Amino acid sequence: MIYSAYLATGQMIAFMEGLSKINVRVHGQEMIPDGSIIFVVNHFTRIETLLLPYHIHTHTHVPVWSLADHSFFEGTISGFLARIGAISTRDPDRDRLIVKTLLTGETDWIIFPEGQMVKDREAVTKPSILGLYRGKQRTAHTGAATLALRTEFYRKRLQHLLAENPAETERLQNLFQIDDLEPVLTGKTWIVPINLTYYPLRARENVLSTLADRFAGNISDRLREELLTEGSMFFEGVDIDIRFGQAIPVSESLTSPRIMQDMFSLRQINFDDQLPSLPDMRQEATTLMHRFMADIYSMTTVNHDHLFASLLKSLPFNRISEDDFRRRVFLLTDLVPDKTLVFCHQSLEVGQIALLTDDRYHKYRDFLELARETGVVRCEDGYLFRNSAHFSAESQLHRIRIDNPLGVAANEVQPLSGLKRQVRWMAWLPETLVRHRVSKVLQRQAADQYEADYVQFRHLVESKERTVGAPFLLKGTSRQLGIVLVHGFLAAPLEMRELADYLHGKGYWVYSVRLRGHGTSSEDLATRVGSDWTESVDLGYALINSICRRVVIGGFSFGGGLALDSATRISGLAGVFAVSPPFRLRDLSTHFAAAVATWNSLMDTMNFHGAEKEYIEHIPEHPLINYTRIPVAALTELENFMSDLESRLANVTVPTLVVQGLGDPVVRSDETARTFDLLGAEQKRYLPLDFNRHGILAGEGSEKVHAEIAAFIAGL
Repeated sequence: MIYSAYLATGQMIAFMEGLSKINVRVHGQEMIPDGSIIFVVNHFTRIETLLLPYHIHTHTHVPVWSLADHSFFEGTISGFLARIGAISTRDPDRDRLIVKTLLTGETDWIIFPEGQMVKDREAVTKPSILGLYRGKQRTAHTGAATLALRTEFYRKRLQHLLAENPAETERLQNLFQIDDLEPVLTGKTWIVPINLTYYPLRARENVLSTLADRFAGNISDRLREELLTEGSMFFEGVDIDIRFGQAIPVSESLTSPRIMQDMFSLRQINFDDQLPSLPDMRQEATTLMHRFMADIYSMTTVNHDHLFASLLKSLPFNRISEDDFRRRVFLLTDLVPDKTLVFCHQSLEVGQIALLTDDRYHKYRDFLELARETGVVRCEDGYLFRNSAHFSAESQLHRIRIDNPLGVAANEVQPLSGLKRQVRWMAWLPETLVRHRVSKVLQRQAADQYEADYVQFRHLVESKERTVGAPFLLKGTSRQLGIVLVHGFLAAPLEMRELADYLHGKGYWVYSVRLRGHGTSSEDLATRVGSDWTESVDLGYALINSICRRVVIGGFSFGGGLALDSATRISGLAGVFAVSPPFRLRDLSTHFAAAVATWNSLMDTMNFHGAEKEYIEHIPEHPLINYTRIPVAALTELENFMSDLESRLANVTVPTLVVQGLGDPVVRSDETARTFDLLGAEQKRYLPLDFNRHGILAGEGSEKVHAEIAAFIAGL
């Protein structure tokens, strides 16, 4: 091995990674100890052989070589693998090379104990002797543990012989071609478990397969599988979480009397001699293997694919509605970060409301697409029909990852006992209780979110009482239809109280959402973007949808725009109404938004930070509810949001009501009427009313607006 070539290749790997769409996150690197290390890693694919040495070397600054399956050395790629320190499992000198380089500390090693990509994980952590002999289970290999034990065996033996038998010390030194004994005598051997988790699962025909056929000629099925899997990682994008576990000191496994007797024997012992302590060494290697494999599997970075796949596997029946399935996964996402001892992918550490609404991050869509392509499920009339054969033990063992990736994902949850229990419990929970729990979780999340925002952004002068900004739920007498209400810009849920009480009096369930940044202070609002507000509306929809069969969303002013936006994204709405939606703003202060934003950008560029204008003062209609300052950044977000929405109004196809005051000083009625024409709904109504104010849902004459909205809802 030429060290300069190793470093140059490492730089090339870094360059390749930068060009690809792979996003690598490294965790626990601070736990890597000083000394000679065998890194034991789950999976066994070419991508790990290429990328892991670079990432480990980045933290240890020690060359890292790897033991790779002999099939990886087929064709022209073999020279490249050799340059990055990979040696074949069929190399006759591999064991002596590994022990020698570990003794001297000149290299660390990566070994893949599983030796294959698809495993029965419970067989590794909880082996069944009967199953092993019947060939129904395959445990991981003990080679890594054996090599670590042999390294430390010879290290301690050399330490002892240096004083007791110098001649034998010299013979062993020549045997291993060791020039300097100092690092051998002072070093220590460790096993460090590493878990690699890929997200999302992708395995389909891609460009690497074509390139392999073109340039490498005939390739093995194993190599083709690797290229199919890994090519999609490079060309479609994937997250890889590399997680280092607690280092295991190997010396602690060399304490049995027979091992110590051989280790400190003064007689000549050759590298491949059959020693009396061999049964003990094998037992210790097996114990070590089970220990580090349990550590590896316990460090799986749980992601959405794990939750979808494991829940699908655990369902007591082969048929489930898609909405019910998504609710159960949503509940699991709420349980995973807080109540089970697992590591989570970063996508599980943020809000999961989209799972219950428009799936805008494509978590469910990607899972469903893969499940259908691989024959795991079929979809019909909003229901999933599972093919249980894909989750059988035989399927997991004998179907390769490219054919059964969801079986692999479900299998990765098996060693995570806490999560496994939660999944099974969730799979058997009656649908009525699932709905109830979803509503309670969402109410809690909304309340916790408001409390945290209020505490963080409370302003002594501007902030109102907590009750003004708190979201509220009014319980109806029927679960046939529920209503979500969305307040306006600079306002709070209390703004919708009169309408909410009126509709509640008709027997409806009503939930008034709080848009992020509202009900606290304008400093909070200045930090918010459009996605914060759509998330707030989605929470309200998901809550009412978990309680009632059908849902209507309606809003006032900017809340009306958000209601219409939800109708472009969320399928299955019963209807939508918007009161005074501001597609074109009339208030002169808003016309300064773009100019003020430009001025602020210029001042920031010139470092004149005292000159920025971050807020616009205004006089609100309802000073007990509304802010008196408009954050320029938030106003710009509002205008961008409404401008984008206008181009999507044709996607509003559910029954729609738009109410507008003819003398509205903020929103021009002719602009609202023009925009109304863009709606794609066949059943739509534009209702102009004789009001000279913007806020027509409260105060004199508002009961007429309430009655019109109630009539629209009743007509649905």
